[in-house]
Amino acid sequence: MTATTVTVRTSTAHPGGTPALVVVAHGSRDPRALSTVRALLDRVRALRPALPVHLGHIELNAPLLPDTLAALGDGEAVLVPLLLSHGHHVERDIPGMAAASPARTRVAAPLGPHPLLVDALHDNLLEAGWPLHAPRDAAVVLASAGSRAPASRADTERTAALLAARLGVPVLPAYASAAAPTVPDAIRTLTARGHRRIAVAAHFTAPGRFATESTTHAPWIASAPLGTHPAMARLLLHRYDEALAGGGENDVPRGAYGPARPAAATPALAR
Repeated sequence: MTATTVTVRTSTAHPGGTPALVVVAHGSRDPRALSTVRALLDRVRALRPALPVHLGHIELNAPLLPDTLAALGDGEAVLVPLLLSHGHHVERDIPGMAAASPARTRVAAPLGPHPLLVDALHDNLLEAGWPLHAPRDAAVVLASAGSRAPASRADTERTAALLAARLGVPVLPAYASAAAPTVPDAIRTLTARGHRRIAVAAHFTAPGRFATESTTHAPWIASAPLGTHPAMARLLLHRYDEALAGGGENDVPRGAYGPARPAAATPALAR
């Protein structure tokens, strides 16, 4: 298993108690997604038993984020998006829901791009059959959900570059919706460049329709979604610690975004 060294503190003492970690998942109609997220949170709790860890969804699954925050009262919490890039959910939906709650919150950065995320992607490819010494005609399509937000595409492109540096082969980002190229288009591009062994790396947090559809296009091997890989649990805690140290996205003043509203029906994340 690959390993990236990131310090994950064993305790975080603050006046008035330890701020809760609220992991913010998107939500999915696929029941495997919820079970995967719950198992990932169990890994987080095992790494830091004294830390209060809660789950909130943007849509589709309970508990919804506003309900999770309401249960915290006026307590302090760090919201860590279980999302792999910036976009509408990170920049608007999550801060909006947080601002409408009584809790004192700050929003951490999304999980990607980050070397720990690349650790998980790399290991999942190895598990799917990626050779330790890749042949010269090998390449990878990094299959992501897609978003219209330029920041999201920039983050995905950065993750692709980090994975390419790790593997020593070209890695081309592709998207299941809302952005180009599609996974089939990316495969055709790499084939035209002379690559005969093309893997699809699932850049998704959990199983769902987009992950399943993307990997069915793989002409060679396809990796599983990131799921409960140990690096994902470490990365959630790293983003939590980073936000407490002042390196997260923002503190959220109550009322800053007006009343809470349902998440926009964008195709930015796998359903």
